[in-house]
Amino acid sequence: TIVKVVSGMDKESLDTIAKVYELVVDAGVHRAESIKVAEAAKVIENSQRDINIAFMNELSIIFNKMGIDTQAVLKAAGTKWNFLKFHPGLVGGHCIGIDPYYLTYKAEQMGYHSQIILSGRKINDDMGKYVAESTVKKMIKANKQINGSKVAIFGITFKENCPDVRNTKVMDVINELEEYGIEVKIVDPVADKEDLWRGYRIVPCKSEEITDIDAIIFAVPHQEFKTIKLESLKKMYRKAKNVNADLMGESASTIESGEVVKANNNVLIDVKGMFDREEAENMGYLYWRL
Repeated sequence: TIVKVVSGMDKESLDTIAKVYELVVDAGVHRAESIKVAEAAKVIENSQRDINIAFMNELSIIFNKMGIDTQAVLKAAGTKWNFLKFHPGLVGGHCIGIDPYYLTYKAEQMGYHSQIILSGRKINDDMGKYVAESTVKKMIKANKQINGSKVAIFGITFKENCPDVRNTKVMDVINELEEYGIEVKIVDPVADKEDLWRGYRIVPCKSEEITDIDAIIFAVPHQEFKTIKLESLKKMYRKAKNVNADLMGESASTIESGEVVKANNNVLIDVKGMFDREEAENMGYLYWRL
């Protein structure tokens, strides 16, 4: 259903390759004039997407500092016909996160130092650390003990509804959290379990095995996760101990006999905005998203 870019070492090769693809590609083929042109087209297609997502990620960092919801801003901007609809997120995989480096490496060999492409790459490469640090900040706000705490991450593949874990940036989140002494549990029914063990020595858990958690991160919005209700997540969290109201201050929602009955300390990090922010906050979650 997508036009295929094809090329060959000479006109005869190109004609043969194009005719073979035309047998199975309903959308047709585009005959590039050389293999270099075809390869360059593939590289800039992924580089362009990488740069656009990097722009969204940078906006998310800025808007979070301003106390503005990025998703709300993008929804408003998306009403304009000429606005390109990209969203912030973790950029990994074996194409978008890698192809820009092919291009900039070749450019360096030719004596040109890339500015825009590498700037976008740096922003996207740092997003895993940013998500982890934002998680820790929310946990501190929720009066969580960081060292020795437990965090569950839902989704570890490099994109949704795909078993591929190659170059997944969720690993950056995991590694950064572990630097804080946090125990990380992974839930991902889609990920290739053999590749996950071979590449990262990780054995995923089932969602029903997740208990006594201090924070939950939804890193990849798999279709399987979209049936999960906010209410059902609550049983996964560590039960908050009653604390003297004087110590809790405004974080106490109800106070009886000097003890906190209910506290807003269920940290929910929704990287791609899978849940409704207002609903989550009304249910008492300490909610954050890109």
